[in-house]
Amino acid sequence: MEIKKIIALLLIVCTLFMFAACGKTEPVPEPAPVPDDGDTAPGPSEEDAVIEVSGLETIHETEFGGVYLKMTIDEFNSKGFKYGDSVDITFSNGYKLEDIPYYNGYYVDAGEALLIAYPGYDYIKAAINYGDDLWERAGLKALLLGEKEGRLWSLASLDEHSTATVTLRESGKYLDNQEARDIHYSDDRTKFPSDVVFANFRNMTVGNLRPGTVYRSASPCDNQHNRATYVNDLIREAGVGAILNLSDNEEKIEKYISQEDFNCPYFLELYKAGNVVPISLNMNYLSEEFAQKIASGFIELSEKDGPYLVHCTEGKDRTGFVCMIIEALSGASYQEIVDDYMVTYDNYYEINEEKDPGKYKTIKEKNIDAMLSFLVYDGEDITAADLSEYARGYLKEAGMTDEQLDKFVSKITN
Repeated sequence: MEIKKIIALLLIVCTLFMFAACGKTEPVPEPAPVPDDGDTAPGPSEEDAVIEVSGLETIHETEFGGVYLKMTIDEFNSKGFKYGDSVDITFSNGYKLEDIPYYNGYYVDAGEALLIAYPGYDYIKAAINYGDDLWERAGLKALLLGEKEGRLWSLASLDEHSTATVTLRESGKYLDNQEARDIHYSDDRTKFPSDVVFANFRNMTVGNLRPGTVYRSASPCDNQHNRATYVNDLIREAGVGAILNLSDNEEKIEKYISQEDFNCPYFLELYKAGNVVPISLNMNYLSEEFAQKIASGFIELSEKDGPYLVHCTEGKDRTGFVCMIIEALSGASYQEIVDDYMVTYDNYYEINEEKDPGKYKTIKEKNIDAMLSFLVYDGEDITAADLSEYARGYLKEAGMTDEQLDKFVSKITN
């Protein structure tokens, strides 16, 4: 009997709990206010907005092996892109460059990609610094034009012509490097202390190089930086007998000569006499072709009488590498090669170890130390290695024989 009472009481309690639960309700959230005719729904914030330009025509930049994206630097920057940003580039054939820096100079290591707005360029350019031709690596196609009945017409449909889209990935991701390496020079002669400094002209005298025998400078024929006429006068005074032109081929030289403002008579005299050796180097010093062109240039130069001039456009990058080889071949030490290389940055930018040690150190490590590390390929300490042997090995692999090397060295050293 007691058990039945207990069971009955339990049933009553359970029933009461069930009713209580059924009567309990969750609060219903108020509906969002519906905008009236004068309201608009909120859009994305500025931080969430995508910064992007698309449908940019691509142009093969053949000298250094890059891809111009047909938009001026100012117009591109007006879209919201800033130097130091991280961007993605997607080409219409599906090839992508992701998380690459946007700089106004070549501030990446050899073999790395970047989007660059170099002062003086007509358009922004995607490139691989000291590396492969991006146009060829990406497999891009140009819009081919032909002539029919006096009118240009397309040989390829517009669908076959490669275009590009640039998208901001992260604002300011590479700003520290941009600010650390942001350097520019003037093309105004009055801002430099002398013609020699303005022309980046000097006699190389390190190692066993014979004084008055090998010079380096900016171009004596390409006047895009207003230096050609100054170099022309300086090489005439030095009695230069032959020139190794690293940046041009004969077609480009003929274009310089045909310009109305061409005023380099001594260069023209050497050119007409067959004493200019143009080898048209690109910027990829990591490639076999680069080495082979240097070797062929040295072989041809050794057949001519000096003194000799080595130059590219500015006398800075390609000239810096080739002069490093010449100096190493001539027994120069690591420090001698570095000191001569860095004179260029003092000439153009007034960057030296005393005035700006931070930028000096960065440029030295990223440029000439990187070049020497490539030359000294087995990981040996570049400051203690026998650079002469490595330079000979580099040129022999590129096709020079010991006899040709000895002949070239005998022309330039004591």
